[in-house]
Amino acid sequence: MSEPKQNRIKPSYLRAFVTVVDRGNFGEAALDLNVSQSAVSYAIAALEEELGVILLTRGRNGVTLTPAGEALIEAARQILRSLSGMVEVAATYRSLQAGRVRIGVFRSVGTYLLPPVLAEFQAHFPKITTHITDYADSAAVKQALKDYQIDIGFTDMENGEEFDTREILKDTYVVLLPPNPQKPQNTLSWQELAAYPFISEAPGNVWYTRLNQYLTQCGVKLKPAYEIREDSTRVGMVAQGLGATIIPRLAAEPIPPGVQICPLPVPLERSIGAAVLTSVPHPPAVFTLLEMLQQSSCTFSINPAFG
Repeated sequence: MSEPKQNRIKPSYLRAFVTVVDRGNFGEAALDLNVSQSAVSYAIAALEEELGVILLTRGRNGVTLTPAGEALIEAARQILRSLSGMVEVAATYRSLQAGRVRIGVFRSVGTYLLPPVLAEFQAHFPKITTHITDYADSAAVKQALKDYQIDIGFTDMENGEEFDTREILKDTYVVLLPPNPQKPQNTLSWQELAAYPFISEAPGNVWYTRLNQYLTQCGVKLKPAYEIREDSTRVGMVAQGLGATIIPRLAAEPIPPGVQICPLPVPLERSIGAAVLTSVPHPPAVFTLLEMLQQSSCTFSINPAFG
């Protein structure tokens, strides 16, 4: 017999070995396994060949374990129990009884959109854990998806075939102006906006690039007086009268009292979606949460409330 090769030992060989021992003969083992007796004989012979030892001897009263068989039968039972346990654990994941969903968000999405949906999800599926990671922008979220660091990523809708993206909401860009008790600004021209010190998004992310492309298309040049990465800091600076900013409505929340909200002279919006990789098989928990997020888009809205 050749040296044992564990990668060639099939579970069916072990199952035949254990069943023959439990039933006492090959015929009844074949009935239990719903295979032919010759198939059972083949499995035992193949297992003995791979292990390099004789496991069973046949006698007038049935089969008997050899000393090697006595030494190995419990190991065979343990392997089969482990395999059965793996199947049971997998079944709990398929049935939403266990598992984890990793979510990647950028800034305001994690604050305003996710909490009510996650609360509902965990109320229905308390055994599924969720883990949230914050990223600078949608480009960073997409990279995290590609690196298998997250299962669902909140991102923009400008994605290729590698992502399955479900639209969650559209978020309108607005202008925030400092408090002015005399004249609420319900409409705004580019010239009026340019009169304020401009508090810009900091360079280095997709939102900065998108806004500058938009301004270029509109033929507008706004020289930044400040370049600030954090949305909440920009909103706070506007509230203190330091200038004006252009910001997505969702990212502006909560807006301090007195800060004026105006529409842009030329409308701009971003579409926010929840994305997964198309090349990865996802457990039901991921798609269940995606569906709940899509349903939330029917009730979650951004009201500009200009004025």
